[in-house]
Parts: sequence; C-alpha cells; structure tokens
Amino acid sequence: MTRTLAELDQLLAWAAHERPGTTALFEHVLGLEAAHKLEQRITRRIDTSGLVERKTLEAFNWEFQPTLDKPLVLELARLDFVRRHDDLVITGDNGTGKSHILKAFGLRACEQGIPMRYARCVDLLEDLHAGLADGTYARRLKGWARPAFLIIDDVGLGQVKRRADEPTAAHTLYNLVDRRHGHVSTAVTSNIALSDWGKYLGDATLTAAILDRLAMHAIRIDIAGPSYRQHVAHERAAGRGAQRSEHPRPSAADEA
Repeated sequence: MTRTLAELDQLLAWAAHERPGTTALFEHVLGLEAAHKLEQRITRRIDTSGLVERKTLEAFNWEFQPTLDKPLVLELARLDFVRRHDDLVITGDNGTGKSHILKAFGLRACEQGIPMRYARCVDLLEDLHAGLADGTYARRLKGWARPAFLIIDDVGLGQVKRRADEPTAAHTLYNLVDRRHGHVSTAVTSNIALSDWGKYLGDATLTAAILDRLAMHAIRIDIAGPSYRQHVAHERAAGRGAQRSEHPRPSAADEA
C-alpha cells in the first residue's frame, strides 16, 4: 500500500468529503495502488530501454512537415506493426522529425508493456564491438536481438569506428538484423540514402544483405522537408536580434 500511505491525508480528505461505502472506498484504494504500480513498471521500462528523451506525437509539429503522412504515422503509433513483426525504415534529412517519431513509438511501447530497446547506430555498433574485446559479444548480441521492438536511430550520423582486427560495421549489423528479421520488429532512421549505407558501413555486399532483410520489405516513410531544429535556431537568433534592437548597448561616447 505504498501509494495509499504516501497520500493518506488526501485519501482521508476525499473519504470525508465523498463519504463512500466500504466497498467503494476499498475499490478506490485498490485503484490508486494499481495505477501506482503500473506507473512504476512503465518508468522502469523507460529507464532500462535506452530512451533518454520522452518524445510524444502530441508534441510533434505536424504543420512544419506538411508532406508527412500524418494518418499513416498515427496508425503506426498503435504499434500493430510491432505485433506483426514488421520492420520500419524512416529516411530524411537531419532535423525532419525522424527520431522524434521513433522515440514517441518507443515511449508508447513502454506504456503498452512491449519489450523495447533504443540506441543510436554508432552506439549499438560500439557496444557490440566492445563485446568482441572482452568476450561478451554473444551475450550482447543476444541482448540486442531479444526485444520485441528495437529502434536503431541515426544510421549515417556519427563516425563508425573501423579497426583492422575487427569485423566491419556491416558484418556486425548484419548479424543482428539477420537474427531479428521475421521474428521481432526493428525500426531504423537514416540520415543518408539507403544506397550510401554500403560506404558508411564498410562492406557493400553485406550491406545489400542487410537491406534485403530489412529495408526492402519494411514499411517505408521518407520525410522530405526542412530542418525543424534549424527553424527553431533561426527563430531564437531572430528573437535575440530583436531584443538587442529594442535595448541597444550604450556607445563609448554615451558612457563618457
């Protein structure tokens, strides 16, 4: 009865005002406890998923990306594609909202009790390569292959480390995608064209195999629009400029 004890004063005030019967009071207390435990489970899932930002579709600026198929995104947000073990690939330039959408999907997965993990592509690859160095590769690969929903964010963004004694990034990513394909759902965002993945991942042949299993048969969304981050930055810069115009700094002659 953790929640009941924490909110005992409020509960007593509610009972004094509403004067519920014994059954109604008992149901109210159980409802509070159930809601508290559910909230704790959701928070725990989010904390262990890798999500740092809690993005929501309610906060997405749809008007800024008018070419984006909003009904499709909202349909996908139900996460039925995850239950069907379908994959999802979202492409587009930086700042167009790709990551925001998938982070919102990840948050909803945590709320719905769907096992989910999130990682930027470079961080995922670095984690698996670290496993090669310390002998934990098999365990780490299994950990990334297990979740019902895996989000791999920002393919093409960040430097993929290449060491002579290690497999290419393409080889590492292929092993993961091959294990997951058809069994669980993987969602990817890419800042570069799919045709450029081979150069980025270091092996054109294995990259073709990745795309064959993932992108070529996935739900595809391409966001062709401006960068929202740049838009916000320009607005802030304009706002600072307007403030300086309204309150100009005194000149040396004025200060003399």
